Amino acid sequence: MSSVIWISVAIAVVLLVALAVGLLLARRRRISIAEKPDQEVETPPATRGYQAGGPISFSSGGGGPPAPPQAPAPPQASAPAPPKPPAQAPPAPVTPQPAAPAPPEGPALPSSVAPPAPPKPAPAEPAPVKQAPAEPAPAEPAPVKPVPAEPAAAPVEPIEPTSGRLVRLRGRLSRSRSAFGQSLLGLLGAGDLDEDSWTDVEDTLLLADLGAATTTEIVDRLRTELAQRGVRTAEQARTALRDVLIEALRPDLDRAVRALPHHDGSNGTRTPGVVLIAGVNGTGKTTTTGKLARVLVADGRRVLLGAADTFRAAAVDQLATWGERAGAEVVRGAEGADPASVAFEAVKRGSAAGVDTVLIDTAGRLHTKTGLMDELGKVKRVVSKQAEVDEVLLVLDATTGQNGLVQARVFREVVDVTGIVLTKLDGTAKGGIVFHVQRELGVPVKLVGLGEGVDDLAPFEPEAFVDALLD
Repeated sequence: MSSVIWISVAIAVVLLVALAVGLLLARRRRISIAEKPDQEVETPPATRGYQAGGPISFSSGGGGPPAPPQAPAPPQASAPAPPKPPAQAPPAPVTPQPAAPAPPEGPALPSSVAPPAPPKPAPAEPAPVKQAPAEPAPAEPAPVKPVPAEPAAAPVEPIEPTSGRLVRLRGRLSRSRSAFGQSLLGLLGAGDLDEDSWTDVEDTLLLADLGAATTTEIVDRLRTELAQRGVRTAEQARTALRDVLIEALRPDLDRAVRALPHHDGSNGTRTPGVVLIAGVNGTGKTTTTGKLARVLVADGRRVLLGAADTFRAAAVDQLATWGERAGAEVVRGAEGADPASVAFEAVKRGSAAGVDTVLIDTAGRLHTKTGLMDELGKVKRVVSKQAEVDEVLLVLDATTGQNGLVQARVFREVVDVTGIVLTKLDGTAKGGIVFHVQRELGVPVKLVGLGEGVDDLAPFEPEAFVDALLD
């Protein structure tokens, strides 16, 4: 009987110890955000908005230093050509109609009547008068006329500076903030964080299109940071969340667009930067090409556009309009022409003309169509025979969520994507797509489209983006 009692006591002790250990572990995993009465309440900082530190940055893709934007000087040199009207001065010498004085020479030779016939060839010396054909010199201005014709950029619109554009992003991300940043801040600042609270945090991240792997990584990192920092206030929780989100966006990635000219080290020849813009129709691919051209022109660069989206007539006309508004030449082919041939001709002409950058708007492709995707790979191979392709930008519609990620994977396999442009980020897009795309592809988001305005293209900066989500 006594043995039974001792067994019962032992079991009771074990249960009590297990309960105590369980409570201790639960307390350690439970993070309290309640403020201590004697602790000063930190005043939250003023809202920051999405304020980028600078403009869109460009770099040279050839490895060498970018060539200075002095190429535009030559076309200006042609301007003095108009002074060639002094070429009309020749008409003055042409007035050597004093051929009349030839008669006086006649009187000098009257002694020999026969000889006068030979001297008349001497008047042939007015053959210099035949140099009146030199009057084609006035025709020289004729070839000069095409030069002013090229700057059809007369109606070029003023281009907004690229720096400071992201200040507007805070307002454009209002929907994303309510679904993402503000929801997270509400959960973290509500008080004690138990397992149910962390489940809600995970659900919020998943609904914001971060994806399962990215969500798990951020939640684990956030739990560790809150525990290590001894977070006790909502503002401290916000600071920890901000740091974790910025780290997840990998601010160390190079986000400069490789679009500047470079010099070939072997022979010293100058090669323009070549940028391919790819994407599915409807993502804003052609619009992004035009907006990027405006940014480069605003920085003093000469730009040539290649309208290689030949299967959609509207795309060619649309790009031509962008070229006129930005002051950039456009190379286009017939409707239905081979996109690779148009791209090749654009790079060839750009190299010959000495432009700084060639932007090629490739034909829109459905990532599910293998044949069409193979043709896109052909465009890059053909262009590479003329000049190295420095940058391949993939334009994704931020509102498509996970489908955009599927597109990115397929395009990367075909043309080796080097950068992402997220458009329509001002609409119903969920901010989490930025995190997911970068983590899955290992390719940086370089540019973001913030609206339909001609200058609504801005550089992507992790710190400014996270601040816009949380403010």
